[in-house]
Amino acid sequence: MSRVLGVIPARLGSSRLPRKPLQPLLGKPLILWVWERARRMDFLHRVVVATDSDEVAEVCREAGAEVFLTSSRHATGSDRVWEVAERLADSFDVVVNVQGDEPLVAPDTVRAAVAMVRSGFDAGTCATAVRDAEECRDPSVVKVVRAGNGRALYFSRAPIPYGHDRTGGPRPWRPGRHLRHVGIYAYGSEALERWVAFDRSALEVEEGLEQLRALENGMRIGVALVAEAAAGVDTPQDLARMERRLRAMGYGPGGVRAAIRNETAGVA
Repeated sequence: MSRVLGVIPARLGSSRLPRKPLQPLLGKPLILWVWERARRMDFLHRVVVATDSDEVAEVCREAGAEVFLTSSRHATGSDRVWEVAERLADSFDVVVNVQGDEPLVAPDTVRAAVAMVRSGFDAGTCATAVRDAEECRDPSVVKVVRAGNGRALYFSRAPIPYGHDRTGGPRPWRPGRHLRHVGIYAYGSEALERWVAFDRSALEVEEGLEQLRALENGMRIGVALVAEAAAGVDTPQDLARMERRLRAMGYGPGGVRAAIRNETAGVA
């Protein structure tokens, strides 16, 4: 069985949510919610936080996390993940980029992305059904179309595929037509090295999506379908929504133990 490395990129600078990794959720920094969740996934043989910030590193180390200080010049999370993988000298067959802003990332989602790599794709990610017309139109929600074998055909911030009627006009949104990309990536170690070596591509710049660089250079990304996936935290509004959701799940004063029993069953 291949060995799997989990890397959580944590860049302190963020335009939409300043100091995002250290933003508190129920009094605990966001990055620690993600790390604590990832370290309970027993199919990840090692989990590290990769950051360019001494402040983030100190907070994580105090909690017991393994931390790699990485370059501040990285343009993408994949670049930061690759620096860690390279420093570990090819001791892992699969490398997973666990997004540092998704405190409720599901173990089955991460496992599904890893499975796509093990089945032969250069990289693996996941998608779930778009929930409503508003989400479909939202450019912050990345959509994906895939082939019958799961291979990614295209990612976009626009509604794809575009549904049209016989006159060429748009058809009303309907459930099941669109897929929302879930931002988890697994890579074969050699594929990750190729990914970060490519120059930024025209479509990547146009859409602001680094995965398009891989597609434009002929890499095969497998997209696993998952029943549902929690959204990440990109804005102050997202942070407030996530805190409300965590409270509803039982986290917070007096409810932590019950929440861990109910919500993380099967993770440890």
